[in-house]
Amino acid sequence: MLGGAYEDTVAVLRAVRDTGRPFYALTNWSSETFPVARRQYGFLHWFHGIVVSGEERLAKPDPAIYRRLLGRYGLVPERTVFVDDSLANVDAARREGMLALHFTNAAALRRELDELGAL
Repeated sequence: MLGGAYEDTVAVLRAVRDTGRPFYALTNWSSETFPVARRQYGFLHWFHGIVVSGEERLAKPDPAIYRRLLGRYGLVPERTVFVDDSLANVDAARREGMLALHFTNAAALRRELDELGAL
């Protein structure tokens, strides 16, 4: 049902984890699929919190789900970096005041995070 992880992207996630900064996930997985994914992908346990659209009955790019993430974890939008491979989701995060990066590949993400001082 689920494919394999992209190891180069997981390596970037590991680098973020290794900074010691808290980081969170906002996913459009269904409430049925997410528990399966969590068992399959160990890196999903690295997050300090996860908002799952299927559990919230909201999905990106609905502004309410970004507000839910920010509010639940006490995040300041202007100090929150959001990364997504969907430009619509990136644009929605920007409208909520977050610094949003459009994911195209792991190397570019690593470079952008490094430039922001996030790595």
